[in-house]
This record gives sequence, structure tokens and C-alpha cells, in this order.
Amino acid sequence: QVQLVESGGGLVQAGGSLRLSCVASGSIFSIRAVAWYRQAPGKQRDLVAAITRDGSTNYADSVQGRFTISRDNAKNTVHLQMNRLKPEDTAVYYCALTYGLRWSSIGDYGYWGQGTQVTVSP
Repeated sequence: QVQLVESGGGLVQAGGSLRLSCVASGSIFSIRAVAWYRQAPGKQRDLVAAITRDGSTNYADSVQGRFTISRDNAKNTVHLQMNRLKPEDTAVYYCALTYGLRWSSIGDYGYWGQGTQVTVSP
């Protein structure tokens, strides 16, 4: 079994930056991909960014060019660097992972963290 713990959320003004971290522990050897999703109140949970074991990445159009996902294999950690934050980025951000071959849809991810709140003030 694998456990995911997110950190790094908080309150920031528009235009500012935050760095989220997701630490995985447990059965991490065969992880195929790790993703960040976010969910704003009253809205569905949407993909923000994902990174595979071999370094391939995928970003939502809304964050392309502002957010960067990266991984530190030695520390079993995936980071999400968020720059030029906007009020519409306000949401709970969740880390998720999959062992399977597919990694592009929310249903592909079977393991989730508890989430970390990101609030961007105008």
C-alpha cells in the first residue's frame, strides 16, 4: 500500500507563487505516474499536471506556462511549482498516483492524498 502526503498550500496574493510537494511512501517502486488535481467548491476535480516515471508531462491548458511539475526520485517526492497565481487557481489540490499504463484520466488514479488548500486573493 502507498501513502501520499501533500504540503505547501496556503494563502497568496494574485501574481505570487507557491510550491506544493507530494511525498509518497510504501510501495513506490512500480509507480507509473503522479498527478496533481484540484477541486474548487461546487466544481469537479480537474487535472492540473501529471508526470510519468520516464519524465513525460501533461498540463491543463489553464496552467500551461505558469505551473511546472517535477519529481525528486531520491526523496520520493513530486513538486508542483505554481507561478503567476490567479484567484481562479483557488482550490484544494490533491496528489494522486497510478501503477497502471493509463495516466490521462481521473479514473486512472487509484491512490489519493488528503489535499492541501491553495487560496489566491485578488
